[in-house]
Amino acid sequence: TKAVDLGNKIADKDRDADLWDIADGLLAGALQYWLYSRQPCGDPRCQDCLPISTAEGRMAELKRLIEQLAAESEYFHTPTDSNAGRA
Repeated sequence: TKAVDLGNKIADKDRDADLWDIADGLLAGALQYWLYSRQPCGDPRCQDCLPISTAEGRMAELKRLIEQLAAESEYFHTPTDSNAGRA
């Protein structure tokens, strides 16, 4: 995706850059955009906005989405995980 490409470009430009810092910055920006895009419309009866009509609701939806996207990622489990089986 474009976010991964952007992270790679940043890392390529500065070989001394910390990959975790780059990833944290990208995540912070994505999170801000996600929260901005999930502002309820203001109609208290809006069924589309009901799940995200409170800060707690938005956090629950965000956690659900994070778990789903992480589980779908090819990087979720890695051979170097401390709980990875060894043969």
